[in-house]
Amino acid sequence: MPTPTWTLLSLRPAGGHDGMRRAAARHGGRLLALSPWTLLPCADAEATRALNAALSCEAVLFTSPAAVRAAAALRPLRPRPGQAWLGVGAGSAGALRRAGVDQVLAPGRMDSEGVLALDALQAPASVGLVTAPGGRGVIAPTLQARGAEVVRADVYRRQPLPPSPRALQSLRALQGPACLAASSGEALALVLDTWPADVAAVLRRCSVAAASERLAELARERGFARVASAGSPRPAALAALAQQLVAG
Repeated sequence: MPTPTWTLLSLRPAGGHDGMRRAAARHGGRLLALSPWTLLPCADAEATRALNAALSCEAVLFTSPAAVRAAAALRPLRPRPGQAWLGVGAGSAGALRRAGVDQVLAPGRMDSEGVLALDALQAPASVGLVTAPGGRGVIAPTLQARGAEVVRADVYRRQPLPPSPRALQSLRALQGPACLAASSGEALALVLDTWPADVAAVLRRCSVAAASERLAELARERGFARVASAGSPRPAALAALAQQLVAG
């Protein structure tokens, strides 16, 4: 393998960097894993009750592959006749299919705005939102404005992690071109607001490959100068854009 010539910074949850690492390598880069949190499933009676209520709605929307996995650990996922089951993107849709759900809707534009444009969410009577606390803040208000009853089931949660000494050392010693892959506004804010100021300054000198234009605008507001949107949270799309940015 040729020596990597640039660095891709990943803010994926702990244990979730493999896809980003492979994608970076295909584009001549190395990965620096910077996990701001870990994902913990909710296994209590309240989560199960909320999930049962969400799965009884006219439409059921899963906001991430982690939401699908956590829900499937609580109970079998079996759509009822007439229901629409949806994923925010291809990752969520793929997780649903692996869980045994054959008919899944997902947008080509893999973000909140893309899923809200799907026909099944234009005027549903009720929508089950299978998710975690925080994130995807535009979905529930938009659905409620359309007249839908939104039944929320938080089936996992994000547990913040302190930065590891190794991650801090790697950032402070960062050399050569680097690009930050941003697929979560919350993850980006957590790192910038709670990690050491000198490390945040290092991050702000990097370019940003954002998963959506909304995240790209957020990065610009937080002080990043070179930002572009990949239009997808997929590792392949983010790494390809990152390579273009560092070569630009």
